[in-house]
Amino acid sequence: MAEIYVAIGKNVVLLTAMTAWFTAQFLKIITSYLKHAEFKAERLVGAGGMPSSHTSLVVSLAAAIGFESGFDSPLFALSMVVAGIVMYDAAGVRRAAGKQAKVINKLVQELRVEHTIKESRLKELLGHTPLEVLAGALLGFGMAYAFHRYY
Repeated sequence: MAEIYVAIGKNVVLLTAMTAWFTAQFLKIITSYLKHAEFKAERLVGAGGMPSSHTSLVVSLAAAIGFESGFDSPLFALSMVVAGIVMYDAAGVRRAAGKQAKVINKLVQELRVEHTIKESRLKELLGHTPLEVLAGALLGFGMAYAFHRYY
């Protein structure tokens, strides 16, 4: 069993991806604080925000696989397709769902004034702006490059 933990600890591709994800999550706390002037620990694990940690994770994974196995390998191609889907989802589908949640929350708030309706707020910060996705992609690629060069 110990060999498994040692092997995982030596897996540069996995270490790269996890480091990129954690770094993006940590940066969300900082960017949220700079934007709202208050500490929000929820940003460490929550969706949305700057930069996109999902994008950072999948781009670093794809780039690390490219550096490790070759940018012409089928595994790199697979990881790029998955990264594209995740980035599209982050900036498209989840962002649209967040916008819809904002509208629904406003409707519920207005209905509460005239009717007795139970308050239940939907989570509005789900997706990412294109800039947040781009920042996540740059962070992910940079992390993969740094691990490849220095690890």
